Amino acid sequence: MVHEVRYEPTIAVLLPCYNEELTIADVVRRFREALPIATIYVYDNNSKDLTALKARAAGAVVVRETRQGKGNVVRRMFADIDADIYLMADGDGTYAPEDAPLLINTLLTERCDMVVGTRRGVTNDAGRQGHAFGNRLFNSLYKRLFGRDFTDIFSGYRVFSRRFVKSFPAVSGGFEIETEMSVHASQLKLPVSEIALDYGRRVEGSSSKLSTFQDGARILWMFTMLMKETQPLRFFGAISMLLLAASAVLGVPVFIEFAETGLVPRIPTWVLSVGLLLLSMLMLATGLVLDSVSRGRAEQKRIFYLSMPGRQNSTAATPGASNRAA
Repeated sequence: MVHEVRYEPTIAVLLPCYNEELTIADVVRRFREALPIATIYVYDNNSKDLTALKARAAGAVVVRETRQGKGNVVRRMFADIDADIYLMADGDGTYAPEDAPLLINTLLTERCDMVVGTRRGVTNDAGRQGHAFGNRLFNSLYKRLFGRDFTDIFSGYRVFSRRFVKSFPAVSGGFEIETEMSVHASQLKLPVSEIALDYGRRVEGSSSKLSTFQDGARILWMFTMLMKETQPLRFFGAISMLLLAASAVLGVPVFIEFAETGLVPRIPTWVLSVGLLLLSMLMLATGLVLDSVSRGRAEQKRIFYLSMPGRQNSTAATPGASNRAA
């Protein structure tokens, strides 16, 4: 006789927190109700209130991460925890735990490596007009630079496969970690999906940790660095074109004057123009070389991703103690 044994995937709910004592207990409780088989992990990032105590009292596994910044917390969580499915949310109560089963079901049924719970209306009103404008700007910029896989690259409500988590390098230190996740998925062409979800407001007395200008500058810098790493030919090619244009603006009038008179009266301008031309050629050569390096790194990432065990089947056949009566 052959018995069918149903495989239940292990689920880890990851909640990075900093000063969320007003909401964390309720968030943990609601996740325990929505996902009874999941283990809830709260990583306390140097909170100065009772976040850790209330999370532990609500039934979460609490770990302290001393390096400040969400990116540092996510890197630690991904390294520490082993599970089949990882669900990441915030501890401020803005993401509904009741939507978690839908995200996980989408991951399993569509065989994705990441499912993003996009926030309805976030580009119209994200709590502050500056945040809303920044969301529109950076999402549009992402589509131009890295592709149209995502419409809300800053959403913190995500579900991952083990393959994604263990192949993700996670070099960011702060809130730009979600951008890095999106670029990682786009670069390796991983199967991803999005689900539009309602996005709540913070409870009274709780404040956002985001700084419109400081975090915006860090995200823009991350965009620049990720483009340099993943699309070096495009990055250095753009610099090369700018230098070439500057060289032409300075050098063409001098060349025309030389063709007409046989004289070069503005030697410093001509020298500068030639220097810019040489730099332009150097940037183009740099982009060509690094493009080959980037392709090799992407292939290595893909191979490492494929070396991770895939999702197991939902059922597995195992032989019984006796296959057949004598």
